[in-house]
Amino acid sequence: MNLKQLKIGTFNLYNLNEPGLPIYTDKDGWSQDEYEKKIKWVAHNIELLRPDVFGFQELWHKNALTRALETSGLSAEYELVTPDVGAGLRISSAAIVKKGLLLGQPQWITRFPDKFVLKSSGDDPQTPLIAVAIESFSRPVLNFTIKPREDHSEIHVYVCHFKSKGPTKVFREAWFKADEETYKKHADSLGSAISTVRRTAEAAALRFMLTEQMKGTRTPVIVLGDINDSQHSNTVNILTEQPRYLVGDSKGGGDNSLYTAQTLQEYRNTRDVYYTHVHQDIMESLDHILVSEEFYDHSKRRLWMFNGMTVNNDHLNFEDHKETGTNDHGIICASFKYKPNKD
Repeated sequence: MNLKQLKIGTFNLYNLNEPGLPIYTDKDGWSQDEYEKKIKWVAHNIELLRPDVFGFQELWHKNALTRALETSGLSAEYELVTPDVGAGLRISSAAIVKKGLLLGQPQWITRFPDKFVLKSSGDDPQTPLIAVAIESFSRPVLNFTIKPREDHSEIHVYVCHFKSKGPTKVFREAWFKADEETYKKHADSLGSAISTVRRTAEAAALRFMLTEQMKGTRTPVIVLGDINDSQHSNTVNILTEQPRYLVGDSKGGGDNSLYTAQTLQEYRNTRDVYYTHVHQDIMESLDHILVSEEFYDHSKRRLWMFNGMTVNNDHLNFEDHKETGTNDHGIICASFKYKPNKD
């Protein structure tokens, strides 16, 4: 297989589960009618966008995604990459990959790397000790490889879903219950801080894995998913390592860097209207496609040139997701054409 164009997408499924199964504290889950609408809407977007690789988040039951792919009429074109979540009691990432692209066996990474450490005694005498004791991702990170060109190395793809900005429910903790009078008024700020620490740790752990794979190698990498933070957030900066975006001759590119499709698209636009989530009337970009230097236009080691990005987000103008079968995130796709740097 030698593709001339590679299209990558990411899609938060908004708790796609089989009907009647519990979702978090909702013991009844989706009704049969709500489920049918969700399946139809997911199938419609698969058929509409047809990327070579589609990463999914918030999948509870693999049968639901199987049903959506079959409903799209494209099951013969794709391989389904789903974990063993048949019981519908756990949430995970998944993917569909055009047949002929997938290499080897996918893996779902739950634990942080063994040598990953977040601990410091402080940079100066005024800075106190800090130690973050966290050992695993909130949602497993899906990792698999694809080979769109026979004349180049395989591409490593990571599908992730980091901790949300929503405050962690600290009211359930023993320390909170032991002194509720004190902590009740601080529940949101403490919960938000814990969520931020967790999301930051997840970004750092994934970056640790990426650096081990990318540093000093010519390994193309794509990271996509619901990162639950915006383009210039610390979360995204940890993942990308904030590379320079050169506009000029193909002399740029960072061996260990990742480039956001959002920034690449902004270079093509005169106005930035990219958002994938709305909360309390604030529009943000929480869903991302990040690519290594092999996909960056101005890289001296470029293999693929950015060819545009689409954001399907009109459904975010309405909040009736349960009634319409829509989701609460935008769906993004980025395409790249095969055009190696001749130098």
